[in-house]
Amino acid sequence: MAQDLDFDEDDLRALAGPRSFERGRGYLAEVTAVEVGDGWITATVHGTEAYQAELTLDGPDGLAGECDCPYGVEGNFCKHLVALGLTVLAEPEAVPRQRGRARTRAQELDAWLAARSKDELLALVREQIADDRQLARRLELRAASAHGDLAEVRARIRELLDTAPFARYGYVEYADAHAYGEQASQAVSAIAALTAAGRPADATSLCREAMRLLSEGQDAIDDSDGHLGRIGAALAEAHLNACRAARPDPDETARWLVGHLLSDVDDLTGIDPLDYADVLGAQGMCRVRELAVTAWRGNRTGWAEKYLMERLARAEGDVDGWVAVHAADLAPDGSTHLSVARELDAAGRPDEALRWAERGVEEAHDDVTPDHALIDYLCDRYTRANRLHDGVALRRVQFTARRSLVAYQQLRTTAQAAGCWQAEREQALVLLRADAGQQQSWYGGPVLVDALLDDGDVEAAWRAAAATHAHDRQWLALADQARADRPADALGVYLRLAEPLMTQTGNAIYARLTGLLLSMRDCHRRLGTEDEFTVYLAALRASQKRKRNLMRLLVQHDL
Repeated sequence: MAQDLDFDEDDLRALAGPRSFERGRGYLAEVTAVEVGDGWITATVHGTEAYQAELTLDGPDGLAGECDCPYGVEGNFCKHLVALGLTVLAEPEAVPRQRGRARTRAQELDAWLAARSKDELLALVREQIADDRQLARRLELRAASAHGDLAEVRARIRELLDTAPFARYGYVEYADAHAYGEQASQAVSAIAALTAAGRPADATSLCREAMRLLSEGQDAIDDSDGHLGRIGAALAEAHLNACRAARPDPDETARWLVGHLLSDVDDLTGIDPLDYADVLGAQGMCRVRELAVTAWRGNRTGWAEKYLMERLARAEGDVDGWVAVHAADLAPDGSTHLSVARELDAAGRPDEALRWAERGVEEAHDDVTPDHALIDYLCDRYTRANRLHDGVALRRVQFTARRSLVAYQQLRTTAQAAGCWQAEREQALVLLRADAGQQQSWYGGPVLVDALLDDGDVEAAWRAAAATHAHDRQWLALADQARADRPADALGVYLRLAEPLMTQTGNAIYARLTGLLLSMRDCHRRLGTEDEFTVYLAALRASQKRKRNLMRLLVQHDL
């Protein structure tokens, strides 16, 4: 990277995308008034209007930028920011000098302010407050905190978290979400400041209210960039720090903590109950567990209840407690049984794990296919225990329930290891032949054709394709595999597949057509009819001559 800079062209391209990056190159001559500071670079970039662009170099996500152009206001890394970054990278030796000048100016400003009288400074602050409503809100909040006016602080925080000033038609659009996030962050800072000022109990109360307000407003905000999640996490941290300083009543804190974790509010804050162990002490953590168990018993299928119980069980090393939580809400396809089996494996209890996995298959509902990962787990266990025929039986059940190429391949692998593939194959093909008229593979065409092709049984696959509605994809695979032994038949397939491509355009189409022509040429060579291919190709070139990219491809492949 350039000297004294923490980014390069690749970083700019990654943030802006290739289109904005290339457009930014065209604005290098429009960048003026570049200023470099500690961790920031600003400039004016002239476009439709004069836009203010700023790069930040040492934020939590590394390089970032803001611009007041319409595209930048929406939160995008625009061409003006690219132009600014490229301008600085072009003269890296100027960065230390400009940064030094910025520091000098800052020092001179600090010295000038220090020499001003109280009245002069007050006049300056009042002037700024009149021009900057955001600054006014921050200072009003500090003043209320200093006066000990909790009601006023609460009112100010509610104002900072109110979405109404940013909402258009009752909703905060993406372009306004960043500004709302910046304002809401001021509320978090103000609450954290209360703890630092020796008022952690007030900070605890305000944190809880702020979490609730943030949660109530989240459905009215386009939070694509995750501003609310970051604010919620900051509130959670501020709450924990306040609790550690205030040492609140363990019982009350435990009740609030469990209630919070079982509510929708926790979606934004992501509080971990174990972080509060030092705040609650042994007695408080016992109370948390009691409340969690009561809540879980009242709703054993609730996601939040299960998560809380699982988190506590893991912390206590209570494997049986963890299993009990999951055993109370088993999925019909056996996937929960598999989770339990893996937990027991990790605890060094493989025999119990195997029994749980086998139960998952046995207890799967009649109209539900057992979870694929569960079958894979059991087959692996059976292979290691030399119970190969048990694995074949499982794969057979899986294939019968869902006759796909993947299930066929898995049955074949397991049955080959057990030495019984021939018999299993005959039964599997009987099922696939019965399906050939109705059931299609994921990519189109009968699974029977795919299975025979995968076995390398080209002759049987060709007969099956001719007798059913095979997909063009399958016919192409058949022609490719049969070309050496059946060049005339393969040639007929390639000619048919090429015909509709003649009326289509696009580089992908041209690549497919070129591939077919190469295959046709090979067929003619095998048949000794190269002259026929020469005539065909000449006619094709004449009819398609306006497709320049196609002509270029043909030349590249000597066609």
